[in-house]
Amino acid sequence: MALSPHPTPYPDINNVLRVFLSDVRAILGTRFLGMYLSGSLAMGDFDESSDVDALVVTTDAIPAEVFSALAVMHERLSAGDSRWGAELEVSYIPWYAVRRYDPANDLHPYIGRGERLRIEEHRREWDIQRHMIRERGITVAGPAPQTLIDPVNPDDVRRAVLVTLREFWSWHFHDPIELHPRGYRSYLVLTGCRMLYTLKYGSVASKPVAARWAQDTHGARWSALIDWALAARCDPHSGELDNLSETQDFIRYVIECCRQYELPTDAARGLSSG
Repeated sequence: MALSPHPTPYPDINNVLRVFLSDVRAILGTRFLGMYLSGSLAMGDFDESSDVDALVVTTDAIPAEVFSALAVMHERLSAGDSRWGAELEVSYIPWYAVRRYDPANDLHPYIGRGERLRIEEHRREWDIQRHMIRERGITVAGPAPQTLIDPVNPDDVRRAVLVTLREFWSWHFHDPIELHPRGYRSYLVLTGCRMLYTLKYGSVASKPVAARWAQDTHGARWSALIDWALAARCDPHSGELDNLSETQDFIRYVIECCRQYELPTDAARGLSSG
């Protein structure tokens, strides 16, 4: 259960993970089962604008007093010397809920970057994280993730993307002010490429891989925008509003593309929506 000597190629992040793991194990005690990294660290496209996505698997649900102790621990990490302490995005999920999606058991502790620990729904869209951790996740401590997470059906990975498109993308970007941060526009374009890739193949690719695939597959119309998004990752804080309308058009295009995918709903498959 010791920390992997070098779970990532980044010494500063490894130092934060070492403290984080030690604190989590001290707080959870025998409730601790494992800690895993996902997101850009697992996919190999991490950069300075990325956060640190992690999953902590527990033996059972976390009681109120343990939740409070974890919240204090995260506040301490966020206020520490390393900026990465505030960049942690962590879900705490018991083993029986992480194994497969269960709409009757999807409320678990979660903290986003710069936020406080809270109880958050881990709904159908979290199958993307489940798939990523099982297939590409980095084990910080604990058993291999394949022993904890069942294989995620490709259609369930697609369904997770469709839920995100329907419940978030389809309404969130009517106001251009939402899209003013340059790094956010870059993120959305590259995420759109990843969504298109996932809808095609039922699996997850890194941002650069999905971007190059989208350029080859979805025509010259979007090639320059995707090149811009890849370059903008290195300069995410510029105040320029370059490609604002083009980004909005691409979002609409991704939403339109998703409409060709007809998958049975959870209700039709006999699953409650939670």
